[in-house]
Amino acid sequence: MIMTETSGCAPDLARSTLFRFRGSVGALDDASRRALFDRSLSSVSVVRERTERIVARVRQGGDAALRALAIELDGVTLESLEVPRVRWREALHLVSADVLRSLERSARNVAAVHGAFLPQPHELETEPGVLVGRRPDPLDRVGIYAPGGRATYPSSVIMGVVPARVAGVREVIVCSPPGRNGLPAPAVLAAAELAGADRVFAIGGAGAIAAMAYGTESLTRVDRIVGPGNAYVAEAKRQCSSVVGIDTPAGPSELLVIADSSSNPAIVAQELLAQAEHDPMAAVAAVVVGEETALEVEAAVLRLLPTQARREIIAAALRANSALLLAADLSEAVEFASAYAPEHLLLAVADADASALLARVRNAGTVFLGETSSVSFGDYMTGANHVLPTGGMARSCSGLSTLDFVRWTSYQRVTREAAAGLAEDVAILAGAEMLPGHADAARQWGGA
Repeated sequence: MIMTETSGCAPDLARSTLFRFRGSVGALDDASRRALFDRSLSSVSVVRERTERIVARVRQGGDAALRALAIELDGVTLESLEVPRVRWREALHLVSADVLRSLERSARNVAAVHGAFLPQPHELETEPGVLVGRRPDPLDRVGIYAPGGRATYPSSVIMGVVPARVAGVREVIVCSPPGRNGLPAPAVLAAAELAGADRVFAIGGAGAIAAMAYGTESLTRVDRIVGPGNAYVAEAKRQCSSVVGIDTPAGPSELLVIADSSSNPAIVAQELLAQAEHDPMAAVAAVVVGEETALEVEAAVLRLLPTQARREIIAAALRANSALLLAADLSEAVEFASAYAPEHLLLAVADADASALLARVRNAGTVFLGETSSVSFGDYMTGANHVLPTGGMARSCSGLSTLDFVRWTSYQRVTREAAAGLAEDVAILAGAEMLPGHADAARQWGGA
């Protein structure tokens, strides 16, 4: 395979690939690596500047600004920003019994997983009479963002509200864009009812983030905002992060698949297409060991694409942010994955190889072991959280968990006897830092 950038290829799928980058990992030049690895959208000036204007409007105009934005961006006049509880309950009858059953199963699994991983209080006696501890305290109020627009995401309501409830948050608020009827999608409202949200607002985009961060006449400001969203939502969270806690950056969906000759090319292709259908800015890539397998994956993508309901969105994502790369071996593939730091990493290799590779994976939002572990299972049903870091931030951030819904209170206790033992060494260090008051405060216990 020869390294090529094919973003300007002809649309005839029978004659051309839609992968933007196609070739060997070792042949990637600096420009190609930058294009693949720099997936943050905050540097896009139009996104940054437009978001700044929206945030400023909401800060200054409150509810009136949100109503105006709903007209401008959603094409709807809102009777009320807040959705009455009766509408949530009505939504339970507007979605199918199958959808309700699946949402309930998802909520049970998310509650089980996040309950098992709840942060625990700890105490340690560092020296006799010196106790240091910390405890996790639930936040008072959190905001959950559930995207709308091209698709509805009741699963994002489950992924945000249920862990917040498990963590003990006092008040959980959901914001989701309105449809033409002025309400979020019925499945979103049903999910809010099932998950146990307290309030739901029919507001979306950067305006919703600003409203939760700063508060309006209708919406009390929250302590933390979590949930996925488009580039404007992610940028608004970044811009508001000086006044409100946020979760990890969660922009357009990402997937990196590592595959080899044991992989089923059609399964790999379908996983790539599934994540690409989220958004034209979604980023999908496959790193394959074995040129024949790589070509089979490529052929499967081209064969399956015309059958996809959201094929235009998928094709746009493939042209903009995709790669099909050839690795010399699995070690090179994992090394590339750690540098790429994807939101989702699928190890579509033999089970034994997947388990061995997991120990060497360092930077990924979440890892799927073996091709039977479809990313879609994690998106909806395994109980793991699907709100994950994107844009390469998996190098330093983790996915949403109960840790996002608590703050830690630390405390210390020093007995009189221990104070006498600490006093002189503390005074010495305080003197070295030229803080005589600290030294005096310590020495007053020296003769205790």
